[in-house]
Amino acid sequence: MRTPTFLLVHGAWHGSWCWQRLNTALDERGLAYDALDLPSSSGLDSALDMNADVMALRRFSHDRGPVVLVAHSYAGAVVTEAAPNIDELAGIVYLAALVPRVGQTASDVTREYGQRSALDATMSRDEEGFLHLDPEPASLALYGDCDEGTRQWAINKVSTQTFASFRTARTSENIAVASTYVMCSRDEAIVPDVQEQIAQRCDDIVEMDSDHSPFLSHPDTL
Repeated sequence: MRTPTFLLVHGAWHGSWCWQRLNTALDERGLAYDALDLPSSSGLDSALDMNADVMALRRFSHDRGPVVLVAHSYAGAVVTEAAPNIDELAGIVYLAALVPRVGQTASDVTREYGQRSALDATMSRDEEGFLHLDPEPASLALYGDCDEGTRQWAINKVSTQTFASFRTARTSENIAVASTYVMCSRDEAIVPDVQEQIAQRCDDIVEMDSDHSPFLSHPDTL
């Protein structure tokens, strides 16, 4: 098999910008990668749900040869739904990610275990159907291992997220492709105990001593 390309799929409120430091680490290792921006984080239309993200990922991955999907946080739901229709899918890496069961939404994954995180308390929904983050506490929940400058840079770049994206149920069946779950042991966005339960749905588990965003705080280790 040809060497796969890593397709980096960001989580809610973020964009392809969040992978910059990981991109440098991948460049140093001579690994091929690319990243896309999900429609639900564009701030353009509150009606955009997870299916819009799934379609965007399918278009982005088309005709790229073998690919490994790297899904952070909310993107775990996107990748899981899209996986059966991704050409030459060689594997999936779930990074502190939500992995719904069939019929579950992204919100259902954490609700199943009844544990709220520090990030949950920073969210608010406006009348149009966009979800916002309270910047200061959200920056600590998302980027706790980063220095103050990095936290401020990142939180100033986050966008809105559509409420609809978290309420779209998974319809795809499981597929026979290797999957690895990367657990983040100091995560304050998705509780580590919850990650441990989600990770059982994958073939392999790797644990990082990290916050929710190791692509910024620990890119070389990641």
